[in-house]
Amino acid sequence: MAEDPRDDAAPVVPHPVAAHRGPSGPAPADLPSLLGDLARRDPAATVVLDHTEGGATLAVTRGELWARTCRLAAELAARGVGPGDCVAIWLPTWSDVLAWKFAAAARGAHVVGINTRYNVDEVAHVLERARPVLVVVAHGFHGLDLLGRLRAALAAVAAADVPVPVVALVAGPGQPPPDPGPADVGAGSWTPAADGPAPDPAPSDPAALAVAFTTSGSTGMPKLAAHSGRAVLDHAVADAAAIGLRDTDVMLCALPLSGVYGFNATTAALAAGGVCLFVPVFDADVVVDLMAAHGVTHVAAGDDMVLRLRAAHDARPRDLSAWCWWGAADFQGRLRELAEWAADLGVVTSGVYGASELFALLSMWPDAEPVPGRWRAGGRVAHPGIEVRVADPATGEPVPDGTEGELQFRGSCVVDAYLGDPGRAAAVVTPDGWFGSGDLGVLVDEGAFVYVCRMGDALRLRGFLVDPAEIEVRLAAHAGVDTAKVVGVTADDGATVAIGFVTAAPGAIPDPAELRDWCAEGLAHFKIPETVHVVDEMPTTSGTNGTKIRAAVLREWALERRG
Repeated sequence: MAEDPRDDAAPVVPHPVAAHRGPSGPAPADLPSLLGDLARRDPAATVVLDHTEGGATLAVTRGELWARTCRLAAELAARGVGPGDCVAIWLPTWSDVLAWKFAAAARGAHVVGINTRYNVDEVAHVLERARPVLVVVAHGFHGLDLLGRLRAALAAVAAADVPVPVVALVAGPGQPPPDPGPADVGAGSWTPAADGPAPDPAPSDPAALAVAFTTSGSTGMPKLAAHSGRAVLDHAVADAAAIGLRDTDVMLCALPLSGVYGFNATTAALAAGGVCLFVPVFDADVVVDLMAAHGVTHVAAGDDMVLRLRAAHDARPRDLSAWCWWGAADFQGRLRELAEWAADLGVVTSGVYGASELFALLSMWPDAEPVPGRWRAGGRVAHPGIEVRVADPATGEPVPDGTEGELQFRGSCVVDAYLGDPGRAAAVVTPDGWFGSGDLGVLVDEGAFVYVCRMGDALRLRGFLVDPAEIEVRLAAHAGVDTAKVVGVTADDGATVAIGFVTAAPGAIPDPAELRDWCAEGLAHFKIPETVHVVDEMPTTSGTNGTKIRAAVLREWALERRG
């Protein structure tokens, strides 16, 4: 029996988990049809709300976005973009991102998103791996010199014989088309037409690669995990049904669409015929205003984002009564307290699970799952075509339900290819086709599991395997602590010891010795951290899916402070 690191009183035991709702119909024929079918059904219905940097919110209808997509597909065809080509999209969360993704798919091409926060080295890595024939660049967004970064990145990979891409320069919502001339980096540049003929594209091959996502890059530069259009469609339709999305719902889309978390939340909303509220620059107070004004019903985000939403709402309460569901990732160890806060607003919170190689919202808990179990990461997989098992990390053999081991997956969710590394996709699966996630988990029912932690984060303390989150939860429960993180380092005798790091709650000055005593009151002796350091702020990294604490940096700090 494995312990649940989030609730010592509730062991993770096998139990029946309710089935998800199933889709009411088949998935669209190809990826562009995810939008095209909606436009043909009701072209005047709103599909996206584009929030602009100027503070306006522009409604985009299904028909308008589909016409934009069709014009782009025709322009891509005229410019020679076709099957197997890669298009890099360097745009913030604008409705144009969807038009480009669907237009590229209509041409048999695939896209890779570039986060607007990426530095030169990260952009260079994407260019070298993906080798795009076209880079779509935001014009004048947030004062960022994206073209300057692109030129520097191309210079950095010149020795790698990376082809110079054409640049398409795109203005923000409601802005006039820019002059594309200054965007030419050596292969030409252009600006998409704002009007003109928009013929429906010919049917495309749903088995072709459609979209690639960067992985976390925890062991070096990120990999580019690519999925087919059919996999995207099957997952979008299943997510919409499992979450219970309807065509009257509004999804908050404040995460970049270059990341799997933001992308899958958006495609689920589209599959249900709902509305996507796109927020390209996150200001918590503004976002809470938008949630109230537009009746946001669903949020898929990490606790890092919802912490900021809570603070903004508590400072100036607004009507969030429409909000009914939060698909939550526990990046900061604060999910449980936030789920309790959200419950007071009438929100059902479900822990979720996902990865770039497997899609986000790969699993979530049915609403009927009792709390606090429903707040754990994991859940039932989104559709029966996804298989999950737990295997012994040492032998690879499946272990009984209720036993901790590596989470492994099989099905259409698994990465189809890695851009720039053609042999890797076959190498990351077992001979019988299972993808090893590198995550520890516990199977509780067929198709349902609880995520424990990354295999590399688990601590072997005095011979016992311990999830650091268990110690973190105890530290965070202290009144003087705001955020807690625990890492392991090797002591002089070769044993692993736990080292805690905390930030202080507002107005508090926590004493490290008192925090160790606090841990001793609630944890087994071998779980007590050797020491606890109080720091001004945690080292973090802001990626496409949210803000995470950098455990590797904390390990370096721990070693330095141990001498």
